[in-house]
Amino acid sequence: MRSRCFTATYFHPGHEAKPSLMPIALDQQILCIAIWIHKYRHVELQEHLIFANPHRRIDGWIRENPGCVDFIAGLLYTLFCIPAALSLASSMSTPAVLSILAVSLMQSAPLMVRRRYPWAVTLVVALGHLLQLGFDGLILFSQVSVPIMVYTMAVYGKRWQSFFTLGLGLLGALLATFSMFSAARNSPYPQSIFTFDMMISFVGLALVVTLSWTFGDLARTRRLAMKSLREHAERLEKERLIERALAASDERNHIAREMHDIVAHSLSVIITQANGARYAAAKDPQIAIETLKTVSDTGRASLKEMRRLLGVLRKDEELDNRPLPSLANVSELVESAMVSGLNVQFEITGTPRKELPAGAELTIYRCVQESLTNVIKHAGPEAKAQVQLEWTSRGLNLRVIDDGRGAGSGIIEGAGQGLLGMQERVALYEGSCTALPQSGGGFAVSVSIPYSED
Repeated sequence: MRSRCFTATYFHPGHEAKPSLMPIALDQQILCIAIWIHKYRHVELQEHLIFANPHRRIDGWIRENPGCVDFIAGLLYTLFCIPAALSLASSMSTPAVLSILAVSLMQSAPLMVRRRYPWAVTLVVALGHLLQLGFDGLILFSQVSVPIMVYTMAVYGKRWQSFFTLGLGLLGALLATFSMFSAARNSPYPQSIFTFDMMISFVGLALVVTLSWTFGDLARTRRLAMKSLREHAERLEKERLIERALAASDERNHIAREMHDIVAHSLSVIITQANGARYAAAKDPQIAIETLKTVSDTGRASLKEMRRLLGVLRKDEELDNRPLPSLANVSELVESAMVSGLNVQFEITGTPRKELPAGAELTIYRCVQESLTNVIKHAGPEAKAQVQLEWTSRGLNLRVIDDGRGAGSGIIEGAGQGLLGMQERVALYEGSCTALPQSGGGFAVSVSIPYSED
């Protein structure tokens, strides 16, 4: 029975749970899938129960359709105010009844669009209350629209419109008070202009207006805070997506550089050795056997590097966490180039003042690898190369020079990508990288990486 590698978790008494990779039989895989489906269906059932709640559905519809809610509520309010106004004006003349009906409509009907056009609705409602002052002592049920519009302007209006509506509401409370007590002022008995009853009435109406504005202003503050949080969350989501895209692009560039360094160097050595083995096979088979062994070792090492590099893209396999190359591996790299037939001299001078970061050491290693690869590919036969590492008080200097014909060779497909990759690597550590032909022939690569001063 075939099995695949799944992540399993083992529990040991007295120890933490540790994940481990091991082959799981087919029946165990089916059991794992069944458990996952059960959990998924459980979460889906919970979400279904939540959204099936009628109260949540009604609340969601109200929040998503404020215009429809205002229209329905305003229409019901208007239909309730019309009979109330007609009952109050039943004993009046027909023109008076029509006037009171028009005033009631002006005070109630605009509420159907109160959140869509708050400022226009406020002006229409205020005009309706000014016209009502022509009927001394008249009280209509549609006057409830005053605290509603004060609240609406405090929530949805501009700041100056909110304060203007508050002042207009307080002024309306004062005028309404005088209108309600106009009959008492016209009596033949002398009375003061502003009685105690009038003061109580004004304070009550003003308190209603003030409380409506206060609650509206609190709702406005909460609405703006929630809007700011939503915008902040959307901005963070956009930044997260951008950062993820940049990180993916940077990782692709990193993998491309690593692939170029590994493949270009290894294939150059393999091609050189294979050509040498082909020519030597006719004269000295023993040399051909040793050369083919070098080809095999180089290919095997490159395959390990490729597996390590591509392992970062795998999530369900155990990765080879072999340490990355460092300065200690430069000598092995030089020996590999010498085995391939290149005459290389390696020299290290100076004493390091402090250690370089692991990434900087990997950069030096890749620069040496790319430089020797270019020498093997372009310098021609009988070329000599020198690899010099010099520790100074400022950092590490690398110099790779050769006396071949690489500087004067023709343009080769893909040329320049390795040098560009070296420059990008070195720039990450605030270093410098130059690759120029020498006046006496040959090519010289100079790299300098300073110490990181923390």
